[in-house]
Amino acid sequence: MIQRIQSLYLLLVGIIAGGLTFVFNIWSTANAKVFSLDLFAANSIMEKIVPILFIISALLAVVTIFMFKDRKLQFVLGRLNILTNLFLLGVLVYLSLTLSGETSVSEKGIGMFLPVISIVLLVLANKAIKKDEDLVKSVDRLR
Repeated sequence: MIQRIQSLYLLLVGIIAGGLTFVFNIWSTANAKVFSLDLFAANSIMEKIVPILFIISALLAVVTIFMFKDRKLQFVLGRLNILTNLFLLGVLVYLSLTLSGETSVSEKGIGMFLPVISIVLLVLANKAIKKDEDLVKSVDRLR
């Protein structure tokens, strides 16, 4: 049942986490130094973990789409992806608060809000998965 609404939500999460994070800036400082998601240009371990978490989130969303036959596993993978995005959001907030040179003007990009959008879409997907599971249980009860 790939045509279900939760598949659309999960596909959007995969696109957001897998593609849009490399298009939009996360933040930039006054010297036009942009914090990018380049794994090899990262200075600290916290900066190296951000692109890895984005890729894990995208892969989890795509794998969850194809687990449509096992709705319970699909629901668990959705929750795991929510936890991954919450951890990612925490890392991004930590990095933005400890960014060196923050006394100068810096601009937070839309990339900081991508995990929030992903979390909202994942919650909607899990709600739709739960609704499908309840529908199947109610049909089984009538047999």
